[in-house]
Order: sequence, then structure tokens, then C-alpha cells
Amino acid sequence: MSKPIVAIVGRPNVGKSTLFNAMAGEMISIVKDTPGVTRDRIYADVTWLDYTFTMIDTGGIEPDTNDIILSQMREQAEIAMATADVIVFMTDVKQGLVDADAKVADMLRRSRKPVILAVNKVDNFEKYMPDVYEFYNLGIGDPVPISAGSRLGIGDLLEKIVEHFKDIEGTDEEDDRPRVAIVGKPNVGKSSIINRLLGENRCIVSNIAGTTRDAVDTEIIRNGKEYVFIDTAGLRRKAKVKEEIERYSIIRTVTAVERADVVVIVIDATEGVTEQDAKIAGIAHDRGKGILIAVNKWDAIEKNDKTIYEHTNRIKEVLSFMPYAEIMFISAVTGQRLNKMFDWIDTIIQNQNMRVATGVLNEIMAEAVALQQPPSDKGKRLKLFYMTQVAVKPPTFVIFVNSKELMHFSYTRYIENKVREAFGFRGTSLKFIIRERKEK
Repeated sequence: MSKPIVAIVGRPNVGKSTLFNAMAGEMISIVKDTPGVTRDRIYADVTWLDYTFTMIDTGGIEPDTNDIILSQMREQAEIAMATADVIVFMTDVKQGLVDADAKVADMLRRSRKPVILAVNKVDNFEKYMPDVYEFYNLGIGDPVPISAGSRLGIGDLLEKIVEHFKDIEGTDEEDDRPRVAIVGKPNVGKSSIINRLLGENRCIVSNIAGTTRDAVDTEIIRNGKEYVFIDTAGLRRKAKVKEEIERYSIIRTVTAVERADVVVIVIDATEGVTEQDAKIAGIAHDRGKGILIAVNKWDAIEKNDKTIYEHTNRIKEVLSFMPYAEIMFISAVTGQRLNKMFDWIDTIIQNQNMRVATGVLNEIMAEAVALQQPPSDKGKRLKLFYMTQVAVKPPTFVIFVNSKELMHFSYTRYIENKVREAFGFRGTSLKFIIRERKEK
């Protein structure tokens, strides 16, 4: 089940970033009293009660403006509206209802998405409630009075947000076809790969970076099995952004990754792996997805007997945080090795759903402890009592120990390597939760 997406939109300087930080529980957005400080949409995962959702903080919308930054923000918020399942429209009780609010409300109404109207800066309910009622004139439902700065009314707002999730959940669960997101920088050949697999020109292919602006779903049938491929807008380093739309495609990638079982990260062989590729890969890795790295344009490379070896080493070096990822060398132009992609996708999905019996896990753990003694500190040695698998997608394990502090990251990685030696788990990350238990 993919997480619902909630976008916070509104004019500049109404307190969107303050609300975003209050909900995310950390200072993620820059909060400053100057309109236009939040220029890039920023996202975070929020958990409330039994719900987890991805929240997007947008730049402010100015409906009629020639100012370049403000028009970019409008573009940004429009993309957030297109991407989001639920929209929180923020207004400011102290500025009152202004003409721009009515124009934004019209934009939101046209989006046909659930919209929750939040009236911010209500620090004193008795004093400001008469002013809150004025916002009924926008015609988009009951205003929810909040104060993001003082953390007032946020629970009521979250309650309204999660009410809409029930409608979203029902639509996703019936579809059990493998979902594959194709992600990468602009112009690495993502759309060309899908067109080649499909045998027709479904996606617009152009050598202008940023042609694909929306995530597009394409059904592909191979050997009687259906797959859904999600083609995304390319990501590009900020310094290189010429056209503002490219600036906002990161959210497209986050939402596509969120919906996918397997993420294919496309790298341009002629350019080699870059830091930007590492950022894109990080989005999929953080969300525990199955990962396949496809090095495209392999036909355009002059090769000798060391070429594959050199490229593989460089990729493993830059993407060292995900040594489990599978790497394949392809060409969308010639179709080289493209059919192998389906075999890897099937294998990775199988590994993402693999379950290991508790008895077998504890045998592996006991053997690992015998081979390499756990660390100790000030005379106290780490003891590992018990290990069990608690979830799949990604496979998640809980290890019970006598002291969480003694369970260093390096020893957890050692145990992970032993589990991988036994079961492979190729193409998927593994998650380890360390729990403390008193010795009997």
C-alpha cells in the first residue's frame, strides 16, 4: 500500500512551513518572515495515530504575478495539487480574506481533490473566531482554526486529513500487479526504455531534458503476466535548472517510488554515475523498495575487456549505501538485454516478499556470534538473545539484545551480511530493528 500524499498550499507567508515542521516534528523547511523563502517543495513522512502519509510543503501561490519566483511557486503548487490525494489550503486570519485567496480557492476547486481549509495564526480562539467565520465565503467547506506556531488545533486538522484516506486505500489494494517505477535524471532514456518494452511510442521521447513532466502509467504484458510501469519526470541538479518545471519533478519521483514495488534507476553510460543519481537512489533506498540499476546507452560506449568491471566498481563506490542493488547494462535503442529486466524484476519482487523461519534465523545468528564475538564496553559485552522476521517489503527483522547501545551499526551490518550469505535477498534492502530485553 502506497502512502497517501498531502500537499500544503497557499499564498506566500501564511505559515505553511511552520505547519509542515510542526507536523513533521523537526525543522525541515526554512521558516523566515519573507515571502518566497520556501522555493522548493520539501517532503516528509508523517505518522499520526495509525496513519502514515507523505506531506509536501510548497512555495506560496500568487495567482496573478509577473514575478518569476512567484510564478514558479504557482507552478510548483499546481504540480503538488495534481500529485496530492488531499490538499490543505492555508490562509492567514491576521491578513484576513484577500482577493488572492479566492483565486487560489478557484484553482483548488478545479483540482477535484479533497480540500481542507486551515485558517492559521489563531493564537486566541475567543478573540479570532469571528474573523475565522469570514473564510466560509471561499465556499470550500468549514474552516479549521489553527496556530502552527503555538501548535494549537493541529490534532483537529490531522483528523480532517485522515478522514479522506479511507477512500484512497480502497482503490489501491485490489491491484496486485507488479508496479515498476523508472526513475533517473532527465534525458537518460527512461521513456525510450518503456517504448522499447511496449513496442510503440506511448511516451514522448525527445532529447530536450524534462519532456516527461507527469508520472505516466503504462501496462506491459510479458509471458501472460501484467506489469505496470511508471515513467517519471527526470530529476536534475538545481544549479542546472533552466526551466522551472524541472525543479519540481522530485515530488513526482517520490510519489512514483511510493507507489512502486521495484524502482529501476536509469543511469546514462556515456556520463557515468553521478551524485544526482545517488540522490535519486536514496529516495528509493529510504523507502525500502526493490532496486535495479539499469545503465542505459551501453551501445554508445567504446568497450574493452575491463569496461563493465570499471563501470560496476564506480557505481558501487557512488551508491555504496545500497550494495544489494542489482546492476544491468542495457540499450533502449538496440533493445540489448531489455528482456532480462523482467527476470530481474520478478526475482527482486520474490526477494522483497521472502520470509525466513525464526529457527533458521537464530541458527544463522548463533553461528555469526561464534565466528565474530559481539563488541563490549567497560566490561559489559553485547548479548544477542533472539532474532525473528516481522514484515516483508522490505524484509524486516527484530533482534533482541541486552543493550541497544552496544549493538553498533557495524555489528548489525555484519549480521545482515550473514543473512544475505544464506538467503541472497538480491535487489532488496533489509531492515533491522534492535530491541532491548533484560537478561533472565
